[in-house]
Parts: sequence; C-alpha cells; structure tokens
Amino acid sequence: MDKLTLFDKTFKPYISNEEIEKAIDRVAEKLNGDFRGCEDIPILLCVLNGSIMFMGELMKRLDFRCQIVSIKLTSYAGTSTTGVVKTAVGLTADITGRRVIIVEDIVDTGETITELKRILREKGAKESRICTLLFKEDAYRKDEKIDYVALKIENRFIVGFGLDYNELGRNLKDIWILDA
Repeated sequence: MDKLTLFDKTFKPYISNEEIEKAIDRVAEKLNGDFRGCEDIPILLCVLNGSIMFMGELMKRLDFRCQIVSIKLTSYAGTSTTGVVKTAVGLTADITGRRVIIVEDIVDTGETITELKRILREKGAKESRICTLLFKEDAYRKDEKIDYVALKIENRFIVGFGLDYNELGRNLKDIWILDA
C-alpha cells in the first residue's frame, strides 16, 4: 500500500515493521544489560494507549523480572500537542520505593515526560528511567535524560505501531508519516 487515509489526512510509509522490530531488539538488549540479575523487581510503566504495542514487543525480549503498571496521560488534539498534559487514568499500582522504567511510544516536546517524572517523584519512586520507541530530538525542549531510545525520527506527525490520529491507526504494524 502506497498511501493510507485516516479521516481527512493522507499518510505514506515511513518505518517498516522489520526496522521497528530490530530497533526494539537493540533497546531491549540495553535494558537487559542494565537490569539483568537485579535483586529488586523494576516496574515497566506503560503509558497508555500509545505504548501498548511497544510494551508488548519489548516485554517479550526482557530477561529480568519486572512488574507492569499503567498510566494514561493526554496532551494531543488531532495532529498537534496542546502543551497541556492531563492525567486520564492514574497509576494502577503503588510505586513507593521502586525503580520505574517509563515505556513511551514517542517523546517529542518532552511535556509528557516532565509530567510523568513529577508524578513518579510525588508517588515515591526510588528511581525512574525513560525508554521510548521514537524520539523527535529536534522537538525536545526539556532537560530530562532520555535513557533508552529505539529510533530517532524527524519532527513530523506519524501513525501506526500504537500511535494514532484521533484514535485511528494504532493497529498498523508499520509507521506511516503525514504526506505533506
């Protein structure tokens, strides 16, 4: 398929599922290197809904014990960020004294990451690290370190592999970019 239309927007192929899978392999190996054999049980924090596919694929590749917790934050309307991050669903478990690996689908401006780190500090996390499938380095405006990046991408709107346009496109196995 050369083009994809969701509502009023047309998208073209951008990153193949094969490339995505290889990038997840690489980031999982880094996580395994850092957490393999750890005495505690780190938490993988799934940021809903976008990171569900990434989380599922990442978990299959991890060889250390871990617990899954979820949270849902919102900041997008259509194809752009509102700049305001709202909590739609709070943390699904107590994280007091725990190490947390934030599993994000995409990091762009950094507003969501900053809010997540604040929430985790307030809820008593011992440590938090950020693991993202996609990183828009040119759009990032924050000081928080992004610890694990699977793929760096340009600052354009995309859908697929968990990312959506008004809730459509999340189920696509490849990533598609807005056809300008």
